[in-house]
Parts: sequence; C-alpha cells; structure tokens
Amino acid sequence: MMQTQRSLFADHAYLPDGWRRHVLLEWDANGTLTSVTPDTAVVPDGAAKAAGPVLPGMPNLHSHAFQRAMAGLTEYRAASGTGATDNFWSWRDLMYRFAARITPEGLAAVAQWLYIEMLKAGYTSVCEFHYVHHTPDGSRYSNQAELAQRVVDAASTSGIGMTMLPVLYQYSGFGSRAPREDQQRFINTPASLLELLGSLRAARPESTALRYGVAPHSLRAVSAESLRELLSGIDRSAPVHIHIAEQTAEVDACLETEGARPVQWLLDRFNVDSRWCLVHATHVDANETLALAKSGAVAGLCLTTEANLGDGIFPAHEYLDAQGRIGVGSDSHIGVDWRAELRLLEYGQRLTRRQRNVLASARATHVADRLFDAALDGGAHATGRAVGALQAGKRADWLVLDPAHSSIAEHAPNAWLSGVVFCEHGETPIRDVYTGGDKVVDNRRHRDEEGAYARYRGALADLLR
Repeated sequence: MMQTQRSLFADHAYLPDGWRRHVLLEWDANGTLTSVTPDTAVVPDGAAKAAGPVLPGMPNLHSHAFQRAMAGLTEYRAASGTGATDNFWSWRDLMYRFAARITPEGLAAVAQWLYIEMLKAGYTSVCEFHYVHHTPDGSRYSNQAELAQRVVDAASTSGIGMTMLPVLYQYSGFGSRAPREDQQRFINTPASLLELLGSLRAARPESTALRYGVAPHSLRAVSAESLRELLSGIDRSAPVHIHIAEQTAEVDACLETEGARPVQWLLDRFNVDSRWCLVHATHVDANETLALAKSGAVAGLCLTTEANLGDGIFPAHEYLDAQGRIGVGSDSHIGVDWRAELRLLEYGQRLTRRQRNVLASARATHVADRLFDAALDGGAHATGRAVGALQAGKRADWLVLDPAHSSIAEHAPNAWLSGVVFCEHGETPIRDVYTGGDKVVDNRRHRDEEGAYARYRGALADLLR
C-alpha cells in the first residue's frame, strides 16, 4: 500500500458550495478529513499536489457483485416461440442458473475485480445487496457468513468503502408463495439473517470504511410480519435497502394480493425515512412520487441496468422538483460508471419529453451539476457512512480529473462536470482516486490491477466451463 499523504493541495476542488480555488485537504490516520480550506495562500511543506481538479468520490448505492461475471452473456432472446417476450423475468431465470455455480473463491475474485473497476470509474463506496448465502443445495456453509465475508474482504483489499447489506429472502412471490428450487441459495428467515449479521460483525467489525445494514429483498420475497421482525433486530440507524416497483408485473401482483401499489403499501405500514433506500421505484404514480419524496428516503436509480432489462423510466422530473433524494448504482454491472448513470437519467427524460436539459432547475441550470450533487447526497445517505462531500468529518474520498482530457480541456470550471458527465471521448477523464486518504488508483491504474484481473479471468473460466 502506498504511504498515506496527510495533506493534499488542489488548484481547484468541488466543495459543497461549488468549485473553489487553492484548496488544502487535510486528514487523520483514520482517513477522515479534518479540514478543507479554500483560498489557501501558503501550501504546507510535505503537502502532495493534485494532478488536476478534485471531485468528491461517488457512492454506488446498489450492487450484486456476482452478476459482474454475467455481463454480456444474456444479450440474446431467452424465451422461445413466435412473439415470445424477453424481459426481466426471463433474464432472472438465466441469472439464477449462473448464481447456482458461483463458489466462495470465485465470488471473491469477481468481487475484487468489480470493486477495482468501480474505483477506476470514480465510485469510492459501494452498498452490496448480498443475497447468495448458502451452498448450491441450500445448506449452510460451516461458517454461515462465508460468502459475505469474502465480499467484505474483497472491498477491503481493493480499497473501496462498503456498506454490507445481507438480504432477507423467504418467498418466491406475493402471498408468501413457497420458494423455487433455484432460489435455495438465497432463502433464510429474519432470525437466521440476524444471526448471520452477528457473525459477520464479530469477524469483520465496523469501521470508517465498513458499515452494516439489512436488505429485505422485495415485498414479494418477505411478509409484513417478517419485515417487522427483521427491523426490530437491528440498530435504528442502520441502512435498510429494498427492491421495489421495478416491474409492472410486480405492481399488478401487489395490487391483486395486497390491495395497494408497492411503494404506497410500504409507506403506509412502515416508518420509511432517510435511512431507507428504495431501489428502482420505477413504477410509481403521482401520489407515490410525492409521498416518497416527502419521506426523506432515497430512490436508488440504476439506469444502465434498468435500460438493459427494459424496466421503464423513473419520473425523475416530478420527483426532484418535489425535493426527493436520489442516488445511483450499477446493480447488475452491465456498465460500471456513475457518469453513464447520470447521463441516462437525463437522456431518458429527454426522450420521453422530447426536450433538452429537463432535469436542470432554477438554482442549478447545469444538469450535470444538479444530478452530481443529488447523487452524492442520496448515495451518502444510502451508505449510512460519512461520505459524499469534501468537508471536515467526512471520509477522505475523492477523484482527480485529468485537466488535459479532451472532454474538459480549455473549458471553464463551471463546464467541467458537464464535460465529465455528457461527453464520451476516449479513456476516462478520472486520473487518480483516493479512499480514506490513500491513493488506490494512480494515473488510471489500480495498485493491484494485474493480479486481480488474472484472478477474475480464472474465476470466469471456471464459471463458464
């Protein structure tokens, strides 16, 4: 590991009040920023010099690590017969078959390579929605937290901050339908999940780089009673993430069995607040949109995955205008780039409305600036960690842009984020990445890139054999 610098000077850095000049960042041995000082007249001896403009690191609020190994392998019509429809549900069948083959060693290798890709893309934290718990036949490993520990260790080794979210998964559909045979690796109870979480905490204690929460998989996979039992067994500040309203079929089934739309059902029965992240929430009506915004919960948007699966388009314009919180995630990892997530968020609105700069506002006329700020804020809330801004008390996580990159070269600072988000020219404009004050990506190369990629390729070869 490279020696940690305790201070860094940047000609330009993006602070909570926007771009500032001559910024000195200082942090402690725990990797926490102790001071952020713009307009610094004298640079202290020993301070490192940033190679370009500095941005806060982006949180990735939704990840299923093992699915990275599937990317590009499901882009064909899985359904047979004339007029058959290929959609989320047919993709899920393929995913289940893939999940059945993953080994602890393979998961560790895939996760580490994925987290390196995230870091190189400028994600400095990840919320891992972890639901592969058991052996392929559904029995427990001797260490019931075996797979979760492998993922936590992969994050630690790569250098990315993590919020680990073990998943409660009981049923195959609304009405407490019995699990399918191909879901046996996921199935548990609130009691067994809390036991797993306790084992995980004991083996890998929380730190400034690691936080724990829980993830009831979805309303179709848990009951109201089991969700209450799960929530009663965790700290009241712990993050809670849930898939919800991703597909119209899910909304229809919830209406049929529960008499309400999924988001409204959840808001009516539980204290959904800022520690919650409702992943996707794609199919919400006008009342749900306003109610979700008012709750303070984060809408976890995963645009590249939602586009890949044909999910639909979130009502971002109305939701953001109602002061709703958003964050972005790479989910199935068909793409791993927060810039693409923000770009697709705006482009989906443009295609729907046939207008430009839809998600700009009176206060933020540059779309990229508004979406970047929103994703930082919402992503930080979703992690439950002190991240998402260059300010004292936050984790020392940031990105250094290449000032000579063609997407921002010769541009004024107020156009830099627009160039970063909306331009797609050549290699990434993100040059260096720091987490906890440690440089983990140097000139677009991760410190363990070669070895991690070799291990990933070996794991992939075994999975595809």
